[in-house]
Amino acid sequence: MADTHNVELEELAGRLPPGTRLLGLDLGTKTIGLALSDTSFSIASPLDTIRRTKFTQDMSKLLEFIDSHNISALVVGMPFNLDGSEGPRAQATRAFIRNMAKHTEIPVALWDERLSTVAAERTLLEADASRKRRAEVIDKMAAAFILQGALDRLTNIAATSSAR
Repeated sequence: MADTHNVELEELAGRLPPGTRLLGLDLGTKTIGLALSDTSFSIASPLDTIRRTKFTQDMSKLLEFIDSHNISALVVGMPFNLDGSEGPRAQATRAFIRNMAKHTEIPVALWDERLSTVAAERTLLEADASRKRRAEVIDKMAAAFILQGALDRLTNIAATSSAR
């Protein structure tokens, strides 16, 4: 499909095979939150959380999800600072993607994840989720917010290009 490094959403828009899905990732230091799109690329749902250990083990678990859910591309949350600059977490995310490229050719689109965890936390508080429950699901909820933002953008891209 495309180079694994930083594929733009616009590049993915017309090239996602029918019947496939996108996988959203919220890369944290201790966990990786996962969210899954539907096959029409319109709805993101929280999927699971991978507890991080070593990169090879994390990658092995991630590849299992990619294979079992017919994933055609990844949307990875990019943790920009509030001023738009890149700090240590953004550099760690880029390093993870570089290392991932050695294990899979699946395209990766980056999505600005600023405030996705805050939005997920707010949603869980509004749902009156207990502190324990919030801790269990926050990462996959944040991944769903990241993926939903990208899916909404893909819908917008498709609408704009079909209007021409």
